[in-house]
Amino acid sequence: MTEHLATATSGNRPIIVARDLQKIYRMGDQELRALDGVSLSIATGDFVAIMGASGSGKSTLMNLIGGLDTPTAGSLELDGRDIGAMTSDELAEMRNRTIGFVFQQFNLLPRTPAIRQAMLPLLYAHPRPADMEAEARRRLEQVGLSERIDHLPRQLSGGQQQRVAIARALVNNPKILLADEPTGALDSRTSEETMRLFSVLNRQGITVVLVTHEADIAGWASRRIVFRDGRIIADVRQEPRTAEAAE
Repeated sequence: MTEHLATATSGNRPIIVARDLQKIYRMGDQELRALDGVSLSIATGDFVAIMGASGSGKSTLMNLIGGLDTPTAGSLELDGRDIGAMTSDELAEMRNRTIGFVFQQFNLLPRTPAIRQAMLPLLYAHPRPADMEAEARRRLEQVGLSERIDHLPRQLSGGQQQRVAIARALVNNPKILLADEPTGALDSRTSEETMRLFSVLNRQGITVVLVTHEADIAGWASRRIVFRDGRIIADVRQEPRTAEAAE
């Protein structure tokens, strides 16, 4: 095992802690080590970009952090709790309460207006319908879509659809945003607008962890972790781009 347990320089408490994480996929007599002894710590309020070639392990790590998959070995703590010790119901509740997911494909329902899209995660929390709509409206306003709340996905640009997806990710007031190639389907200008939004959200206290192939997108993060063959080969601090600097 290569020990690689780095923490943020801010002194904030860790919100994600992985120790010797391993993920092995077996196909007949073959085995693929998607993660091979990964240890790291991400502090509350950090902004981390995870990079690496296809098959390097970065998306596998994101799936484990998000509770979408389970490790073969090792441990993973999320917000102070060992997710390996949780029941499926406890894990689902933790995931819904703690994490907001943003994906490359926006995963919007084609016949559902933006405000209903943003409300979807709240259905699991069972608040009053009026409260759900008010919170969804607030999040859409937060991402700059106050005049698009009744629009269907086909009536929105790619960037606007991604903002709906971000509003949906924010609606449960998560502590962590996990973003897997969030600008992969966007042009350069819209990618920049999306990263400005992530930067602002991070400065408001949300921990942001994103997977990207693009160095300029990773430049918005304050920490860059690089994977190769299921292991961390670099973990560096950097001066991030900011929304103001990008003006």
